[in-house]
Amino acid sequence: MDNISTIILAVSLIIIMLGMGLSLVVDDFRRIFVYPKAILVGLTNQIVILPLLGFMLASMFPIQPEIAVGVMILAACPGGPTSNLISHLAKGDIALSVTLTALSSFITILTVPFIINFALQHFLEEGKMIKLDVVRTIIQILVITLIPVGIGMTIRRYNEGFALKMATPVRRASGVVIILVIVGITLKERENFVSYIQQAGIVALCLNVITMAVGYYSAKLFRINNKRAISIAIESGIQNGTLAISIAVVLLGDTAFAVAPAVYSLLMFFTGGVAVYLGIKKNKVKTE
Repeated sequence: MDNISTIILAVSLIIIMLGMGLSLVVDDFRRIFVYPKAILVGLTNQIVILPLLGFMLASMFPIQPEIAVGVMILAACPGGPTSNLISHLAKGDIALSVTLTALSSFITILTVPFIINFALQHFLEEGKMIKLDVVRTIIQILVITLIPVGIGMTIRRYNEGFALKMATPVRRASGVVIILVIVGITLKERENFVSYIQQAGIVALCLNVITMAVGYYSAKLFRINNKRAISIAIESGIQNGTLAISIAVVLLGDTAFAVAPAVYSLLMFFTGGVAVYLGIKKNKVKTE
């Protein structure tokens, strides 16, 4: 992508994160003291288990190094606003979902550079080696994620009516943005895209399904109730694809790294739909 496209993508992510901030309040962070066990299980799945599974899948499948790095970028990212919507539709605990998204967004600012540097060193050939400057990357992610979230929360605090009114249009705009970005990546990588999508599709689907299953059953293992288990499953398996694409394009400057997150961003709506169906079904069984 050219410089203008890169700037547009960065600005788009800032707007999306601003929208997420509009949906957050300070109480979302206080919930860590209300149900610490659910928070701990959810964050362990997102911060520790997800990157480990991503690495295992990227190593097991015969895929191009660029796809493997893209998988690791995705696995390093937190949940996004989409996971909150899917949790709501699946009859999960929306408060827990929002809290996990917010906390993981803060924590992964520190973990993302290290995970990506490891992936770059492990999967790329020596001649293609790239290394992120850790401090600079943390600052860049801070600027395009955390600061917009903070601005959104500030707006919500002082003008809640406006914040609630803007939340839906911003969410819809983010959906349009991700579609346009995926189209742009497809055009840029059109010569390799069929091969890339064949490789990335299976790995992205496995990562998505396995992490949701691990999230749900690890929550049940610790006797966390079904609504919270559903949210933990969705937060574990539905990642912030837009952030992953932005890291690939804006920070690493290579659209090939963005193919796996782009494919994942499409697949997660189908698997998310299945999660919604199963969540509603389980909820009906509990209430009958």
